[in-house]
Amino acid sequence: MTVYSRHASRGKTQILATYQEPGGGIVSSTVTSVADAVLAGPIIDALNRISALATVPVSIHDVRERRVDSYPTKHLAALADSASRAGLLSGAHSLWYEYACLHLHQALIDLEDAVAAVPEPSRIAIAAELETEVSQLREALAEYEEGEDLPEVENRRYWDFGHPFVAYDGGVDVLSTETRERLNRIEEGITSEEREKAVADLRILATAYERCSGVHGLLHFDYPEIFVEPGDSDGLYLSVCAPNPGEAGAEAWDIEIGRWEQDDPDEEYGTSTGRTVLRCALPVSPRAEEIADLLDQLGQDPDLLAKWAESPIGSALSGTGFVVTSR
Repeated sequence: MTVYSRHASRGKTQILATYQEPGGGIVSSTVTSVADAVLAGPIIDALNRISALATVPVSIHDVRERRVDSYPTKHLAALADSASRAGLLSGAHSLWYEYACLHLHQALIDLEDAVAAVPEPSRIAIAAELETEVSQLREALAEYEEGEDLPEVENRRYWDFGHPFVAYDGGVDVLSTETRERLNRIEEGITSEEREKAVADLRILATAYERCSGVHGLLHFDYPEIFVEPGDSDGLYLSVCAPNPGEAGAEAWDIEIGRWEQDDPDEEYGTSTGRTVLRCALPVSPRAEEIADLLDQLGQDPDLLAKWAESPIGSALSGTGFVVTSR
């Protein structure tokens, strides 16, 4: 319901909350002031992500399986109650909703880290801002869904189903219509047990992707795969794939090293097709830390990919516990 920004004033940086009033006007109020823009930046970024990730799921319909339903509101409790934060990492409502909850969990951690560097009065003011945001959002939802009268409060923030007032796309891809529709398509025809497994796999992949650092070249996450193609890799690439719940026979995780080969060698800039060099079929789901470590090693030494590509069947990729099962 709120967009956050900053404004220099009297040698300090004000953190502003901007929202719509019920009458249609736009209002800005000061949340707190911090010493400089360097401190304000991470706080504002986290607040904008939190606001968007909290607001968008309750502002759209769940249209999976050709029905119209509402998304849960369980995530709202985590905004003002740190004890509820763990609940963002449990549940299996849907791939998209649980993915949004995972991002909200990270945004709350990022805010906690960012406010650790500001004085206590500012931390108190930011906590109060989140309480205001979530309480007024809950009240607006109760009016929309149950017809309850809104309590009389000063500076009420206006919420409208279908038109959430948030930073564009919330600053996170998960909130885009494209991402939601793609994840919904993956769910088509699967059982509740398959959905629960798919959500757990999504958390592993997404967490690993967020934790890896220093990976140079093309690094991309598009569930159910993380894909990396380091610069100067001589056409080699690596992918980490979770089982695709919508694909028959896809039951195990695997790590693949492949190489791009030109479809027509005589065309300098023609199309290419990936050919598998080796595969590590995993007997159990990996931990996010294991995947992140694999990617970090590759980031620190891109030449590892060529060395890994020479690994024989039955051996582990050097420095990892991932065993080659086929070539």
